[in-house]
Formats: sequence, structure tokens, C-alpha cells
Amino acid sequence: MEKTTRTRRAGRLPRIPSPELLDGLERTTTLDRPIAAISKTVRRKLGPGTLRDVLHGVPIGHPLHPALAMVSVGCWIATSVLDVTKADSRASRALLATGLGMALPTATAGLTDWSTLHREQQRVGFVHAMTNIAAAGLYTGSLLMRLGGRERAGRALAFAGLAAASTGAYLGGHMAYRQAAGANHAEQVSHLVPLGWHDLCALKDLPNGRPVRLRLGYIELFVLRLGDGVSVLADGCSHLAGPLHQGRITVEDGEPCVVCPWHGSVFRIADGAVVHGPATSRQPAFQTRLRHDGVVQVRPAE
Repeated sequence: MEKTTRTRRAGRLPRIPSPELLDGLERTTTLDRPIAAISKTVRRKLGPGTLRDVLHGVPIGHPLHPALAMVSVGCWIATSVLDVTKADSRASRALLATGLGMALPTATAGLTDWSTLHREQQRVGFVHAMTNIAAAGLYTGSLLMRLGGRERAGRALAFAGLAAASTGAYLGGHMAYRQAAGANHAEQVSHLVPLGWHDLCALKDLPNGRPVRLRLGYIELFVLRLGDGVSVLADGCSHLAGPLHQGRITVEDGEPCVVCPWHGSVFRIADGAVVHGPATSRQPAFQTRLRHDGVVQVRPAE
């Protein structure tokens, strides 16, 4: 019996952080002051414009940060494989340096996204950033050691860097999959509406030029009347579900747009296309038609 117990203990997998630990991290307020100061500074320095949109990933239709992070982490994992096998040391240095070279644009894109998240997401993201800074520091030390001819010390620092980067990746996964940071918060809306046309309201009941929120079943819609035309989008912003009907109406390139009141994402009202981030996903749009008796009908856009 004793031997069996020892065998089971020896065969246990390493423990990973429990969900309760990360839930506690989401609730802690210890770092709220620096978090608020840093995120405010980032938003002020970047401001609206092309650079911010690129860093968010608007041109490619999804967040840029995860795609860049794959390059750095992939290079560092490959470095560890070469170190374990004691293969080409020159190749190890090249991979390590490439990962470090990608770390700055990766961090810049991540910081841009982080600055427009909810506070609970920012708390986890702050620790995520600190672990990745530690990883970059360890890998920098590893590269310097290798260049100085101290290969063994360089490999040791690289393994420590991989541990730090793995912790950061775990926290990043928690943000993405548990906290839905970077996810499309409006994707499901059009799939929840039955096929065909649905009565929404009478045209005369809609104020002209002012958006309102109406319900279609249990789906909330952003509805804007401009003269005899009616445009309908999902009301919850695809970025973090902000209420678009509370946003202001603006004009971009001659097209009416709505600005999300929470984080400033701008969507074209005609089709829900993203004009400015932080949102990267199109806002679900609905086709409209006016029935002969003045009732507005809608259906999900094809």
C-alpha cells in the first residue's frame, strides 16, 4: 500500500494556478491606481487615428497582439528545443534575437488593447504584462551571456525566460477565454433571429435622427431613422457590448456612423463595418423594409 501511494505521488502532474486564484486576481484593487494612470496615459498619447487602428488590428479584422505574440513565443520555444538538444548555438542566438525583436511591437499592440478593457480584465492584463517583461529581461540576459561565450548560463536564463513567458501566456489565455477580452461580443446576435422578415415597429413611432433601442424577441437592436430610411444594427458593441443607442451619431467619409459610448469604437450605420477601433469585428446589421401600412420590418443581413 505504501509503495502504491509513493508511486501515485510521484506520477502527479505539476499543479497549475487554480481558477479561484485568478478570480481573486480579477477582484483585487491593489494595483488599480497605476492601472488607471497607465491606461489613461496610453489612450491620451495614442488618441484616435490610423496608428491606434493598426495597433488594435482593425485592418486585419481581429486583434493584432495575439498574432505578434505567436512569433516571439514561437521563437523562444524553438530556442529551448535547440538548447535541450545542444544543436546549433548560432541558430539559437538568431531565434532568441528574433523573439526579442518582435517583443516591442507585440507589447505595443497589447498595451493598446489593454488600455480599453474593463477594469477586471486590466487587473489580469497588468500581471500578464509584468510576467512578459520579466521574460524579455531574462531572454535579453540570455542573449548577452551567449554573445559573451557563456553558453551554459545563457541556456539557464532562457529556460527561466520560457517559464515566465508560459505564465504570461496562461494569463493571456485566461483573459481571452474566461474574460472574453478581444472576442466578438456581438457574433451570436444574427444567429439568434429566426429566418424571414419580422415586424419591428411603426415608422411614425421612431424619432428622426436619434437612435433608440428596440427589442426583437429577446434581442436588443440599435435603430436609427433618417427621413424615411431606417438602419438597424445589433445594439451591443462587438468590442465589449457597450450600448450603441447611447452613442453619438457622426459622419465619416460622408457616411453616417455611430460612436460607442464606452470605448469609442466607430461603426458605419449602413452595414456595421468598423471605421475605427478598438473594435475589430463588424457590428451585425439587419436589412429593413417598410410595409404598406407603415410598419418597419427587419431580417438579418445576408
